[in-house]
Amino acid sequence: MKEFHPNKPHESAFRFGASCVVAAHRPRRLSGRSLVLAFALLAGALAVSAAQTGGSPPAAIHEHLRKAAEYLKANDASSAVKELDAVLALDPKNAEANANLGVIAFYQRDYPNAAKYLRKALATDPSLAKTQALLGICQVRLGDPAARASLEKSFQKLRDKPLRIQVGVELAGLYDREGDLDAAAAVMRSLVELDPENVDILYAAQRAYSELADDTLNKLAIVGPQSARMQQVIAERLVNEGDLKGATEHYRKALEINPRLPGVHYELAEAILESAPDDPQAQAAAEKELQTAVAFDGDNAKTECLFGRIAFRRNDLDSSYAHYARAFALNPREVEAQVGLGRVLTVTQKPQEALKYLRLAVQSDPLNGEAHYRLATACRKLQLNDEAEREFRLSKEIKETKQQVEELYRQMSKKPKAEEEPIPDTHP
Repeated sequence: MKEFHPNKPHESAFRFGASCVVAAHRPRRLSGRSLVLAFALLAGALAVSAAQTGGSPPAAIHEHLRKAAEYLKANDASSAVKELDAVLALDPKNAEANANLGVIAFYQRDYPNAAKYLRKALATDPSLAKTQALLGICQVRLGDPAARASLEKSFQKLRDKPLRIQVGVELAGLYDREGDLDAAAAVMRSLVELDPENVDILYAAQRAYSELADDTLNKLAIVGPQSARMQQVIAERLVNEGDLKGATEHYRKALEINPRLPGVHYELAEAILESAPDDPQAQAAAEKELQTAVAFDGDNAKTECLFGRIAFRRNDLDSSYAHYARAFALNPREVEAQVGLGRVLTVTQKPQEALKYLRLAVQSDPLNGEAHYRLATACRKLQLNDEAEREFRLSKEIKETKQQVEELYRQMSKKPKAEEEPIPDTHP
């Protein structure tokens, strides 16, 4: 049987409270243009309806379904309901008629009756994912504990993007109200993948992640208030706020408690270098921490990139290239290694070789302003003027966007991580 539902059968505004996820709904009235569209889609499904009890529908059922379809096209809900009721009088288990009546009741916010009809439709054909989804939303509105199972079942099966988003938001809200933050965050991750540029989903997701992070941090503060990891968390928060000096102090406290704490020597080195990137003493101190990090944690691409950054600041281009090449060998997808190699090769007058790495970088991270700028510079040297102009324009747009983001972070008393190399204002 063909399942149907009106296009975008319900709207949602995503709203998170201090500790819960809430979906605010504004169901559409069954009137005007939206009703015509919804009923036209319903009518199309009714026109191809088949009996749910097996075989072809009796002539009377077929005629009532045909009339219901016509009434729906004419935006006459009450007459359509009469025809659908007539179908059920002849065939109480007819899934098409029950599902249509359920959708109509849903639009009218008559959730008890909508749930009744939708349940009957599912009793005849349990495979109807969209019907299951609408039933789950009705159950949420009615405070029915069965809502979770209905939403979970339909969320896994739905292919209709708007309805899957709605069900996902409902499900995340339900999980959050039940205190299952892990499940809520997992659903939001799925929704972000489904619609990565939906600002409402992004807002809801960051709230879910923040609540999960805060809950975890609270537990850490309770079980390990004097632990090295607690000091590391404090340091990371200070980095986000732009207080690199304070962060350095707490990283050192963490290492006093546990000198072999994984990852901390690298983070300390990065904080030291970012606090004074051109200071030889800061460069030496950062390099020492990196050497300790390698001794304790082993070598990796990020560590090699930081070595490469220090060498580039010292104008030791051979050493810088060697470290970035080592980082690229360890992880060819490391964007900083790609940009670093491109930067060194461009500075050493090897723009043709630089193109390979810089094009990789802009593919790997399209929002990396420095990668676009460095690529524009290399292209200009090779007289690839069209590509150079495009890349320079993109780098400028990204820089302006990041300045706007930095202002937003400033308003939130946060500071995003500094870029390895600032994007110049001048044309390459």
